[in-house]
Amino acid sequence: MAVMEAYADLAQRVLVGPARLGRTRLVAVDGPSGAGKSLFAARLADALATASGAGRPPVVHTDDLLDGWADQFSFWPRLEDSVLAPLRAGRPGAYHRYSWVRRAFLPDAVPVPVAPVVVVEGVSAARATVRRELSLSVFVTAPAALRLSRAVTRDGPQILPELHRWHAGERAHFAADDTARCVDLVVDGAPRLPHDAQRYYLRRRARPANRGGGPRMDGVDQVRHDAGKSTTTRRGSR
Repeated sequence: MAVMEAYADLAQRVLVGPARLGRTRLVAVDGPSGAGKSLFAARLADALATASGAGRPPVVHTDDLLDGWADQFSFWPRLEDSVLAPLRAGRPGAYHRYSWVRRAFLPDAVPVPVAPVVVVEGVSAARATVRRELSLSVFVTAPAALRLSRAVTRDGPQILPELHRWHAGERAHFAADDTARCVDLVVDGAPRLPHDAQRYYLRRRARPANRGGGPRMDGVDQVRHDAGKSTTTRRGSR
């Protein structure tokens, strides 16, 4: 039987849980392109801001760290060196955002302060190499045809050749990484159950025993959630 749960309750679980990346609780929102990751990350960040009273946590989008389409997974050292390693050491991080229009990294650095929570959103954000340092990991999914339609609506049909290659890369990565089986939450980005999507998600069933190598939050289960990409455009339209 499904149980409705509030983003506010999930935010509170994150805040009372242990920090595993230095003094920071690192939240990863992963899943394939067009599933609704950025929207879920935004709603959780809003709930975290309300619950903590300390302002909205930084949200790092991995799309901003890619050096073009070919950098689908090899961007990780950039995230590690610019964001994760400094936070691990208790120091603020900073990264340069990639412009998909200029095909170059922008000169102004984006700061990432040492915050109680930092959210990283994007394809492979919850990969195995960082799993032990995550306070919460989420995998957002939706049917492939719907995800493709969302991406084309967002960025235009001219991206289709690159997008087909991108989707093939995602499938190979998620199969090898076993991401969906190792995260704390699996989120349905194409829900059909009516609910107040700004405040609630639907918890479907208990997650299997943790396979990520460390203790996890109690009571965090598979989730259905209304998704769709956020209004901030990314690949192909900047």
